[in-house]
Amino acid sequence: MRGIMPVINLLSQSTVDKIAAGEVVERPLNVVKELTENAIDAGANAITAEIKDGGISLIRVTDNGCGIEKEQIKRAFLRHATSKITSIEDLNYVESLGFRGEALSSIAAVSQVEVITKTKEELTGIRYAIAGGKEEELEEIGAPNGTTFLVHNLFFNTPVRKKFLKQPQTEGSYVSDMMEHLALSHPDISVKFIQNGQVKFHTSGNGSLREVIYRIYGKDITEALVPFEMENENFKVKGFLGKPEINRSNRNFETYFVNGRYVKNDIITKAMEEGYRAYLMQHKFPFFVLHFTMAPEQIDVNVHPSKMEIRLIRGSEIYEQLSKEVQNQLHETELIPDIKLSVEKTAVSVPLKTPEPFETRRSAMLLEEEAPAYAGSQITNKIIGGKITDNLSRNEGIHANIIKAEEHILVEKPAQLNLFEEKFLTREAKEEYRILGQIFDTYWLIAFHDKLFIIDQHAAHEKVKYERLVKELEAKAVASQMINPPVIVTLTGREENLLKEYLKYFEEFGFEIEDFGGGSYAIRSMPVDLYGCNEKELFTDILDELADNPLKGTPEVILQKLASMACKSAVKGNNRLDFKEAAALIDELLTLENPYHCPHGRPTIISMSKYEIEKKFKRII
Repeated sequence: MRGIMPVINLLSQSTVDKIAAGEVVERPLNVVKELTENAIDAGANAITAEIKDGGISLIRVTDNGCGIEKEQIKRAFLRHATSKITSIEDLNYVESLGFRGEALSSIAAVSQVEVITKTKEELTGIRYAIAGGKEEELEEIGAPNGTTFLVHNLFFNTPVRKKFLKQPQTEGSYVSDMMEHLALSHPDISVKFIQNGQVKFHTSGNGSLREVIYRIYGKDITEALVPFEMENENFKVKGFLGKPEINRSNRNFETYFVNGRYVKNDIITKAMEEGYRAYLMQHKFPFFVLHFTMAPEQIDVNVHPSKMEIRLIRGSEIYEQLSKEVQNQLHETELIPDIKLSVEKTAVSVPLKTPEPFETRRSAMLLEEEAPAYAGSQITNKIIGGKITDNLSRNEGIHANIIKAEEHILVEKPAQLNLFEEKFLTREAKEEYRILGQIFDTYWLIAFHDKLFIIDQHAAHEKVKYERLVKELEAKAVASQMINPPVIVTLTGREENLLKEYLKYFEEFGFEIEDFGGGSYAIRSMPVDLYGCNEKELFTDILDELADNPLKGTPEVILQKLASMACKSAVKGNNRLDFKEAAALIDELLTLENPYHCPHGRPTIISMSKYEIEKKFKRII
């Protein structure tokens, strides 16, 4: 209450530790990141990370690094205890990934931690258990060289914080993203990631960045890489640029590292996108994986405790040099896509390092090349018998099924008839209006009484397809079309988690998706009204949209969001339709409740009166 002198309390050490931990440990991702970075700093060339329930119930990080000396183990869990720096001056030359001295103490304050460690100089290892910041056990045990951290029941003593965690699958996707970045940042380290008992990926640690990209992103992307390397007085960079053909709808595939650390920086991001600008459509983003090397004094990594953001001392110079070199590299590269109709599946044997000092079973793994992507059928949009369908250059026999599936869409009476004075939207008007022709291979001209109507064929077709999908979703009767051969896509760990989370909605929407092994999935069928677009691009675009904007609410809301992707398969501008096809499209458009705008809000139809035309020609004043 106002006017009452507040009492100043001295907080207990336990409370202080829990508050401090909140700045370092927000979710399982932070725990895995800190422990794996410590493993790298310890000189490990093999790291295994395992999580269960998104890392909430269990996190295990095992490495074959230098280990922790017995007399140092307790000190390692004290706040502000670190082996990485000794004074404030050292912050100007930080090269290690962890350096704040807060990670272990923060993790131990909000979880039950068990650490097993041994140095190569010692005969036995040590096991140390600490929970909620309180020591529980300390004993000598037999152990291999290296360190294993077991973190159980994260936030067991801070239930309020635990309540704000997302679903285990979502938390797991954050960890998966981080582990993929870890593997890409250190191709010389064998990285193994296990989620709920399943090995998501395992890299060899042979130093090949291309091999790591292959393990994470799959064969299609690996085959579309352009080596990139440059060096000047400000920085050195080496890695791969993706050809423009593998662009995505968000920035999740723009990956770069500065001195081995995965970071975000507006200058580097804008420089790369500027280099790609002439080669990509608007709202599309490139794929690249780059390693930057800069003098430590040229960057500031102390912007945020997460160490994800950095500042560049010579940002403007780096921007100009990098964007220009990327543009030059793409200009000099042959960018015509190489289409392969069939590729034989082969097996690649890659020697793996041993990232499992904690486990007794150590066996080499045979890494198989993922299944090839199959070329989909070439599509042209057709309108048959007064109905719009998709005419495939292959598999001609499917037309009857497509047309049959669409017969239920006919509407007896249009619901809205009052927008135009001449009532252009009535069945009777059909006998009176006249299709004059097409201009610019995009717009159809229709004369009706004393008005000229202009219809955008792409916007109209998009609207028709969208409305069909919505009606089918409401009726829970989405018509599917088989894809033969199936389309094979390789997903990242995060994309896999997204697919599993929304799989039932994909199935209701008309997709049939089958696990193909090795992070690959086979798309065996898709909605009829989306059949004919680039199936792979459509599928990844939907995943990108779900990654950027996780959708809440009823399945209908989610599916309507996906239905907006109908424009991908709509007939494009500059594609000529004959009069019969145009008539069928116009007829179906005019049966809709709202035929005036496409799902994105662009007009489908505009009009100009005879009066306005005559006024333009000065026939009337």
